[in-house]
Amino acid sequence: MAQSIALDGPAGAGKSTIAKRLAALLGLKYVDTGAMYRTLGLACTRRGVDATKEEEVIPVLQTADIRVGYVGDTQHVYLDGEDVSTLIRTDEAGAMSSKVSVHPPVREKMVDMQRKLADEISVIMDGRDIGTVVLPNAFLKVFLTASVEERARRRRQDYLLQGKNKTQEEVEEEIRERDYRDSHREVGPLKQAEDAIRVDTTGLSIEQVVDTIRELYENRQKEAANA
Repeated sequence: MAQSIALDGPAGAGKSTIAKRLAALLGLKYVDTGAMYRTLGLACTRRGVDATKEEEVIPVLQTADIRVGYVGDTQHVYLDGEDVSTLIRTDEAGAMSSKVSVHPPVREKMVDMQRKLADEISVIMDGRDIGTVVLPNAFLKVFLTASVEERARRRRQDYLLQGKNKTQEEVEEEIRERDYRDSHREVGPLKQAEDAIRVDTTGLSIEQVVDTIRELYENRQKEAANA
């Protein structure tokens, strides 16, 4: 029986980093849900459709064969039988992903794909609404958060590595604006599930957070075995 983890939280909380570490540690498959949207975006680009127009995107959604598979523990995505895992990592694919993801039918199909994947194998998914919408029956739900200041500090470090020099105050404002947009969007807003366990990562190392969630997962397994 699949025992999946839903990992939600605001931008900069370290969700993807933590999720990948946990996947390796616990023998789960990490699902990069954004890769699915990027693949549809690539399909739209190849077919020359306007990704902002739902009526043009829907035929692509209905006919493009988008699949997720694993080579070892690494996720691969396929478009009409072609492995496009590298091709979807461009800025253009990211921009197209943002455009197609706003259409409700797109989101419905992608969520359905993600649920079917979680029914077949034990996965860990990170996002904004995994525990509330995508995997409402997840084995373990964790809401990962941190103070605005801490999240901005981490994001600023990422920017510096990319050669972008922004002040702490500028990044904090970015984070606050993103939090507002994510928590007020119409479809799948950022929200802690009622049965999710809140983990505040402020001041904690990646290893400490991973250990905390690993312990939560193993305790949940013991509870399930004794039920």
